[in-house]
Order: sequence, then structure tokens, then C-alpha cells
Amino acid sequence: MAKTTEAVVIGGGVMGASILYNLALRGVQGPVLLERDTLGSGSTGRSSGFIRMHYSTAVNTELALKSYPYFINFNEIVGGEVSFVKTGYLVIAPPESIGGLEHNVSIQKSVGVDTDIISVREARELVPGFVLKEDEGFAWEPGSGHADPSGTAIAYSSRARELGAYVALESPALDVETSGGRVVAVKTEKERYETPIAVVATGPWSPRFLPKLGLDLPLEATRHEVFLLKRPPDPVPAHPGVADLSNLTYFRQEGSDLTLLGNGNVEDVVDPDNYNPRPGMDHLQDLWVRLTKRVPAMESAEFFTGFAGLYTSTPDLHPIVDKVDGVEGLYVCTGFSGHGFKLAPAVGIVMSELILDGEAKTVDITPLRISRFAEGDLNPITYKFRVIA
Repeated sequence: MAKTTEAVVIGGGVMGASILYNLALRGVQGPVLLERDTLGSGSTGRSSGFIRMHYSTAVNTELALKSYPYFINFNEIVGGEVSFVKTGYLVIAPPESIGGLEHNVSIQKSVGVDTDIISVREARELVPGFVLKEDEGFAWEPGSGHADPSGTAIAYSSRARELGAYVALESPALDVETSGGRVVAVKTEKERYETPIAVVATGPWSPRFLPKLGLDLPLEATRHEVFLLKRPPDPVPAHPGVADLSNLTYFRQEGSDLTLLGNGNVEDVVDPDNYNPRPGMDHLQDLWVRLTKRVPAMESAEFFTGFAGLYTSTPDLHPIVDKVDGVEGLYVCTGFSGHGFKLAPAVGIVMSELILDGEAKTVDITPLRISRFAEGDLNPITYKFRVIA
């Protein structure tokens, strides 16, 4: 059965939902979102939910900065609840990474982020009970925090539907049809959507889906584990979000008495349809030991729960946000390497600009072009710590 629409977005994570909303907001008639399962069932539903702007490049920093007002005022700007919690964000760097820390903060400040290098004394005031060394470096973002990734995807899609969009769940896209060098349709098992525009936002399924379209891009689906520990309340009060480069951990508070804990190491490449979603206890023990080096009182915390999710990784840990040369109407938005959620509001905007205006205006996304891999012009990575590349 054939249906006609002005645009199809493939992938119902927070990125696809943001793109759908922004297309509908710009007047695209009846845009369609195709999701293989349920909204946020891929990487979005298992995101750690950090909202921060500490990055090693201007493009990611600007995307995060432009996204930030949406998280703190989502109901007023878009409509819906994303449960933003302001905690601040502290980056702790070992001596060999202090130069990189200072470089990154200079980039962030140059584009308007409220952040600064602080002293060990100031850091100790922010995180009493933490072990902080005199030779470490510290960067502080007071306005950062965390929010609900799945709630954000649902809020975007709900508002998009109010604007005339259609969301098809349990409807995986099978192919994008082209003719004469342009998109003509997107096919599912039951439907054929005739359209001049197709946006591929398929997350960890991108390495499998894009080759069907003749696109050979360096993308990998990688597994990562996150744990929730119940804090001993007296010695470990509520704390900010932390990226601990010295111990390769990141952690933040969750609710009133939990700490979410993950690692900053590269994970295993997996099949997104066949990977273990449960955390491993050996990995938990390793991470827990690393956490106690920073917060000794967490040795008496209790394991609460955990899960494993997926990143979609590129060699430079930066996303691909671009049109496809040679196929009019085909766009790719994937490869966010573990930090897509916090960029989603701005990415939805720049994708709508790219599609409707011919170029992104809110942020210069040239560094995220597809051709950078063939050109050998990759984005720099300051730390060997993937979640803040």
C-alpha cells in the first residue's frame, strides 16, 4: 500500500524525534517517523542522561550549548516534561591531561559556555568527601545536570503529532528507493511511503542499514554498561555529575539516594539485535573499585541495578550530520558515539535547516560531514575518554 508524505525520518530515538518535530514545526506536511520497535527502545532508552557542554571541539560544544536552553525550559519551548535536574558537572583530569583540559575549556568559553578551570580547594568545596590530588586539574560547569532521554523523545514525538506528523511504531524501514539520483520512497514490510526526503537516524543499526543505500561509513555499534548504586547517605551526600579522567569513570546522582556509574573506556563491538543487555558483575567490581579511589565512602554503597546499552561510534567520536552527495533528498544523522542525547535539540534544528534551507545556519556542521573520513580530516580527540570527546 502506498502513502505520500513530504518527509520520512527513519529511527525513533531522541534524534529522530527531534528531527521530526523540527520538520513539522517548519511546516513540512505530514512527516512520518518510522521506528523498528518503540520510541527510545535503542540507545536513547539506555542513555546515562547527562546534560553538559564539555567537549574537545567547537562544533560539539556549540550543539550542546544551543541544546541546553531546551532542556531547562522544554515545556515552555516545545511542550512536555523532560525532568531536567541541575547538579553541575565536574571534570577531573590527571596531570598529563591538564593541558587538554585547559584547551577544551578555552574552546567552551569562546563559544559562550559558563565554565572555568577551578583550583583543588574550590573543587573540594564542591565535592566534600572526594579524594582530590594537588596535581590534578579541574573544570566546572555550574549549570549542567541530567534529564530523561526517553521522556524527551516521547515529548518531541507527541508535539510533532500535534503539528501533523505521523509516528509508525514496529515499522522498520527496509529500504530507501531512489530514481534518477533522488529519493522517491521509503519501504517497510507493509507500506511504501512516497517521499522526496529520507533522513536516516538509525543509531546502532546504521552500520547494517546504510550499506543497503550504497554508503560505506566507519560506524560501529558498541556496548556499554551502566550501574546504579545506593549511596550511604551520611558520608556521601548528593553530588554533581563527574567525569573522572584519572580513574576512567563517570558518575552522577540519580533520584535522592542513587549514583549512576559508568566507564570511559571503549566497549565491545556488538550486533544491536543480539547483545547482552544485562551488566556483568566483574565489570561492576572493577568500576566500583575505581569509584572508591575517588569517593572512598562508596565502598559501603549497595548495588541497586544496572543495564547495558549501545553507542554508535565513529573513528573521531563525532557524529555524521550531512546530506548524501549524489542522492538528492537523502540525509544521514548518526554516529553520536555516546553523547547524542544532550545534542538532540540543536541537531534537530540544524537538520531541518539543512533539509529545508540547503545549509545549517544555527551551527556550522561542516566538521560533521560524511567526506571527512575519506579526506582524512577527522575531528581531534583530546582525551582517551570516549564520553566527553
